[in-house]
Amino acid sequence: MAEGTLLIGTKRYSSWSLRGWLSVRLAGLTVNEEVVPLGQDETAGLIESFSPAARVPALRHQETLIWDSLAIAEYCAELSVDLWPEDRKARAVARSVCAEMHSGFQALRRDLPMNLGRIARPRATPPSEELLGDIARVEALWTQTRARFGSEGPFLFGAAFGNTDAFYAPVVSRFLSYGIETGPVARDYMQAVREHTLVEAWYEAAAAEPESWRLDRYESVD
Repeated sequence: MAEGTLLIGTKRYSSWSLRGWLSVRLAGLTVNEEVVPLGQDETAGLIESFSPAARVPALRHQETLIWDSLAIAEYCAELSVDLWPEDRKARAVARSVCAEMHSGFQALRRDLPMNLGRIARPRATPPSEELLGDIARVEALWTQTRARFGSEGPFLFGAAFGNTDAFYAPVVSRFLSYGIETGPVARDYMQAVREHTLVEAWYEAAAAEPESWRLDRYESVD
């Protein structure tokens, strides 16, 4: 029996929803999943009826409402402790890396909107200095974290796909969608994330969404 509901946006586009969904699935929470198509006349009302913040994702679990992706990640980690690294120092770094993603990288969000239907197609518009800086910072984070903590497996902190990987999965999708060139460490990491069973399941569900949910502002990015 379901113990609650996870509200998410269109899987093709909603990067924040992907983060929350991954944490919830990794923690093994038994919840119903409700997808609200973004950009429709009824979208705002449907989300506001579930969450006072009027944003996705939002999780209602055992009568507790959590309405932010980072808060959802922390909540899930209380129920499944392996979502953060066991080592205290590594755990502090993992939280810092997630928080930087949560609050930063504005140019990357603006210029490379998530669209899982776009495959390795670079933008015609030359990248801004801000975007190039965001891309370089992401690659540096991945490379440095893998070097320090990832020797035992393919993910940022080793063998386990955890909250940090959940937070960067949408960035992986953006890099793949827009054909962003990286070094070998980042390239191998992106492959590992893309091939994870949960990420693959999200891509498959996104591909099955109705065409009527597609939005010009994402599909027509040059």
